[in-house]
Amino acid sequence: MTVTRAEYCVVACAEVWRGAGEVLASPMGTVPALGARLAKRTFSPELLLTDGEALLVGDAPEAGNGAPVTEGWLPYRRHLALVATGRRHVMMGASQIDRYGNQNISCVGDWARPSRQLLGVRGAPVNTLNHPTSYWVPRHSPRTFVERVDMVCGVGYDRAAAAGPSATRFHDVREVVSDLGVFDFDTPDRTMRVRSLHPGVRLADVREATGFALRVPDGGVPVTRAPDAAELRLIREVLDPGGLRDREVPPCGP
Repeated sequence: MTVTRAEYCVVACAEVWRGAGEVLASPMGTVPALGARLAKRTFSPELLLTDGEALLVGDAPEAGNGAPVTEGWLPYRRHLALVATGRRHVMMGASQIDRYGNQNISCVGDWARPSRQLLGVRGAPVNTLNHPTSYWVPRHSPRTFVERVDMVCGVGYDRAAAAGPSATRFHDVREVVSDLGVFDFDTPDRTMRVRSLHPGVRLADVREATGFALRVPDGGVPVTRAPDAAELRLIREVLDPGGLRDREVPPCGP
C-alpha cells in the first residue's frame, strides 16, 4: 500500500509529541493537528488536546469535527499557566526560519516598511522562551528557509544565548518538519541539522531548497519513519477520511 507524502508528514509531526507526557499539545495547521491526534490515539495517550477554544477533549476526533467527549474546562488563565510553566508543546508555522531556529510570522522586508504584512508576532516570543516549540513548514523553499529572518518572532538558539539565562532557562526549539524532511538542532553550535528525509527526497533537493548550509549527521541521513498499518488506518479512516491532509501536502508519491 502506497503511503503518501502527507501521511509521512503526519507521522513525523506525531513523533514530536512522543514521550511528552501530560502536556498541552498545541498544533497549528491541518497536518500538525492530525499528528497530535495520532500521537494521542497511539503512543502518547496522556497528551492534552483542546477544541481550539476553552475545552479539553477526551478523544481525538475526525479533522473538522468537534469531539464527542469533553474532558475538562481550560479557561484562558489556566491556559496561560500551562504556557508559563512549560507544560505545553506548540507546533507553529514559519513564514521564515533560519539556521538557529529564529522564526518570522510578522512581515517580509524591512520591518519599518515591510513589503508583506503577515500575522504579527503573536505569542511566538513567549512560546519559545517558556516551553518546547517545534515548527511545521508545508512547502520547503529558499523563501522560507532563509539565511536571516526579516524579523524575529520565535526566538532561536543564538538570540536566546545572547539574551542570557533568563531567555535560555526554558528555551527548547525541538524540531522542524517540512514536506521534504525532519530537522533538529542537536548540534554543538545549535544550528539546523537534517534528521531524516521523506522517501523520494534527495539530500541535494533539500540543500537546493534551503537558503543556508544544513548540518548532516555522520553516517548518512535516515528515512522518515513510515506509519504502520494501524496508524495508516487511523489516519485514513478515523482522523481524516476526507483527505484534508492532501490539501496541505499534495500527493507526489514516496
